[in-house]
Amino acid sequence: MLTGELRSKIDGVWNAFWAGGIANPLEVIEQITYLLFMRGLDDAHTREEAKANRLKKPIARRIFPEGKDGIGKKGGVAYEEMRWSRLKNRDPATMFEIVSEHVFPFLRNMAEAGTAHATHMKGARFTIPTPALLAKVVDLLAEIPMEDRDTKGDLYEYMLSKIATAGQNGQFRTPRHIIALMVEMMAPGPKDVICDPACGTCGFLVAAGEYLRDNHPKMFQEKETRDHFHEEMFHGFDFDGTMLRIGSMNMTLHGIDDPDIRYKDSLSQEHAGDEDRYSLVLANPPFAGSLDYETTAKDLIAVVKTKKTELLFMALFLKLLKPGGRAAVIVPDGVLFGSSTAHKEIRRMLVEDHRLDAIIKLPAGVFRPYAGVSTAVVLFTKTNSGGTDQVWFYDCQADGFSLDDKRNPLLPMEKIGPRAKLGKDEHAKNNLPDIAARWSQRYGTECKRPRTAQSFCVPKIEIATAGYDLSINRYKEAVHEASEHRPPKEIIAELKALEKEVAEGLDELEDML
Repeated sequence: MLTGELRSKIDGVWNAFWAGGIANPLEVIEQITYLLFMRGLDDAHTREEAKANRLKKPIARRIFPEGKDGIGKKGGVAYEEMRWSRLKNRDPATMFEIVSEHVFPFLRNMAEAGTAHATHMKGARFTIPTPALLAKVVDLLAEIPMEDRDTKGDLYEYMLSKIATAGQNGQFRTPRHIIALMVEMMAPGPKDVICDPACGTCGFLVAAGEYLRDNHPKMFQEKETRDHFHEEMFHGFDFDGTMLRIGSMNMTLHGIDDPDIRYKDSLSQEHAGDEDRYSLVLANPPFAGSLDYETTAKDLIAVVKTKKTELLFMALFLKLLKPGGRAAVIVPDGVLFGSSTAHKEIRRMLVEDHRLDAIIKLPAGVFRPYAGVSTAVVLFTKTNSGGTDQVWFYDCQADGFSLDDKRNPLLPMEKIGPRAKLGKDEHAKNNLPDIAARWSQRYGTECKRPRTAQSFCVPKIEIATAGYDLSINRYKEAVHEASEHRPPKEIIAELKALEKEVAEGLDELEDML
């Protein structure tokens, strides 16, 4: 958890960027990302030096080469002078010159090191405008205990949260507590291979990694499972270079050494090599509207013939999962009840050809202030042989925050999220713990819940009869409160008494006149 002092320092640097002419929040985070990467390289090199000294052997993995870079006068600058530990003690002008003219060319050209983050640095551009601003940012980052995975992860998450308040860029970030709910329900295990085909800042993959650290600590004691976690478990695709850099750094700062975060236009490129590969898909892809058939991957068109991106992504999830693989994905409500042939076919496939597990309707304000679209979480298992018996529905009405553009917390932060311990009167403000708890009972007590409840199960045959409509309102029953009515004879008697009283009053008035 970041301290208030550290948050205020980050806010100060953020404001300094804006004052310095960098108003795009993605660019701010990107520049800070480069500096964090520089510090991480120095830390890694220092560890290699310590290991070599301890073993009395040459350095096995030299990140900063010996000699100079050959750029500029006098053969350039020594690589040793590009290390964070040296730079942070330089005067602002010298630091600015070395970083802009020597460090960034070095970062761009080190992609042969083989890691995903080094590859994404090919397009790195240094845009910090002044030595004073660079020095201020470096001073801030120097004060952060980067050996503490939680602290540096929280630092990056706090910066990423600023994207969500920055207008149109907010679509890159799914609320962290919604991600936590989806991960909690999917419960990733040590052998899972996880994919987000529209990964953005890698929020889902980071959350899955944190879940595994909390719930499966023994997997880090064995080399095989530890290597699987760092090198083979996490896969993310995006076609935005900035997102790839930010996302891969987010993974690195959360202690995942070499994830597969790579450039791929998931809807346009064929999926050879990725088909039937993953055991778990977690995603909230962007739904931009329609694509031309010519620009759409032919293997997706073969699954469902449509131009709608939301349906193409559903086809993609089925394509990527191996048999037995599970998915928890966010879709716009139209996927659940759209009347086109393609809409009905994708829903039929989920119900008849695979196992549709659950539909969770989310409140319309979850993605405010940048989008008010109604959405739902769809959870399913790829089987290629059916298996849907009944589908569990939940009508989520509160997620712990106000559902207006301000999105103010309705409860203390420790009571927001799927693991919060709430009192009975607090459930109305945060449904997420109830969703997680009832999900675990979907084959038990949930089967007996009435349709008037917030959650209930619907048999497959009823869904098929309804044309595979998956909107919760199709099956939810309204609660009609019983009203007590007086006997008709009593009401008639009262009316006659009132009529007699009025008549007597009129007679008295007539006598007075």
